[in-house]
Amino acid sequence: MTTLTSILLQSGGQSGVSSMLMIVAMIAIFYFVMIRPQSKKQKELKRQREAMQKGDRVVSAGGIHGKISSIKENTILVKVAPELTLEFDKTSIYPVVNGAEAPAKELKDKE
Repeated sequence: MTTLTSILLQSGGQSGVSSMLMIVAMIAIFYFVMIRPQSKKQKELKRQREAMQKGDRVVSAGGIHGKISSIKENTILVKVAPELTLEFDKTSIYPVVNGAEAPAKELKDKE
């Protein structure tokens, strides 16, 4: 009886180590697949926001397109029409990538 118990305890210890290694491996895979790319994306967006200047084309988180008319400490004034300027929080503004503007221009040209 004691040998059976000792065999079960030994095999239980080995499966505990292997399950612990499996958990560590899953955390490492999760880090490299999910967390690391997201943090890189956030750093790039922060760098782009810091580089924005007056006259740059931007889009808000709500989808409003316009040009920057002035930049304050925490807010950005965006001109969306000849007589309409809106104030947005800096974190809700995204720079427009030149490639993203091209399809819209092509659609206007085709119509």
